[in-house]
Amino acid sequence: MGRRSRKRGATPAARPVHASAPAQPVGVPRDRRARMDEAPAAPWSPFPLVELCILLGLVLIVWGFAGGGSREGLLLACGFTLVTLASLELAIREHFAGYRSHSSLLAGVCALAAVVPLFFFTALPQVVLLAVGVVVFAGAVALLRAAFRARAGGLGFRA
Repeated sequence: MGRRSRKRGATPAARPVHASAPAQPVGVPRDRRARMDEAPAAPWSPFPLVELCILLGLVLIVWGFAGGGSREGLLLACGFTLVTLASLELAIREHFAGYRSHSSLLAGVCALAAVVPLFFFTALPQVVLLAVGVVVFAGAVALLRAAFRARAGGLGFRA
């Protein structure tokens, strides 16, 4: 038996490139997948400051839980504060560079920054504090998503 021959159609012509097609701006991501080479560099770039702060914060947290003696509360507070601030700096840098969207995280921080002083320095009822937190969170999410879309070339999120 011989080989069956297949009819082969003519090769498709290459699609013409139109001069009127908008070129993608430089620095705008092409897809929803964020690659490591697109990650924004810190101002102190070769030195791993954020990673070292997170490591030190984790060491302080473990030390506080494992038996920091009379200083366990201070160790835990310093550890959690250090990890939180380092992670927040990274989230802000990635968000406003258009690398990854951290809209909800940053909006939650804005809501906490608005509600915590009101809790400690006023006698507002909890329902009012909750309403303030929800309004600040919703407004911040809208503004942060708009800022990310502007930086990410119209993408709403990147993973």
